[in-house]
Amino acid sequence: MKLLVNSGGETRELELTRDGSNIFAELGGKRYEIDISTPEPGVYLLKNGLRISEATVISQPEQGRFKVTTSENQFEISVADPRRLRASGAAGADADGIAELRTQMPGKVVRIIAALGDDVEAGDGVVVVEAMKMQNEMKSPKSGRVREIRCAEGDTVNAGDILVVIE
Repeated sequence: MKLLVNSGGETRELELTRDGSNIFAELGGKRYEIDISTPEPGVYLLKNGLRISEATVISQPEQGRFKVTTSENQFEISVADPRRLRASGAAGADADGIAELRTQMPGKVVRIIAALGDDVEAGDGVVVVEAMKMQNEMKSPKSGRVREIRCAEGDTVNAGDILVVIE
C-alpha cells in the first residue's frame, strides 16, 4: 500500500507491505523491516533490527492528523491514500451541521465507544480503528448526537470510509 505522509510541510511517499506479522516500510529510498507491538492504547513499540523505539500517537481525526511523540522528537503528520484523495477528509461538518468520521487509512474496527443516539462532546472518543498494528481513537469533531454507526467491531475498513455520522 502506498501512502502520502506530510510532516513539517514536506510530503513523502511511504510504501508499506506486510508478510505475516512483519511489516516492511520504504521511505526516502530506505527500506525498513518493522515489528510493531502495542503495550497500551496509543503507545507503540517499533523494533527495527536491534533498535527499539517507543512512540505515543494521538489521533486528531477532526484535523486529519496524528501527533507523534518519541523520546527524541514530537511532530504532527497527516496520512493520505493517494487512491482516495477525494475522500481523505477525516471529519467535517456540512451546512446541515452533520459531521462524518472517516478513516485515514485501511484498518480494522476494534471498538465502538459511542452508541447510536448517544450525545457526544467535541473531542469525545467515538470509535477505535487499528491500522498497521496501531490503535487510533477517532474523536468527535463537534458536540452533537450519534445519528449513524456504519461499522461494527471487527469490520475491515478502507481509507475514506465513513464510520460514524454525528448531527
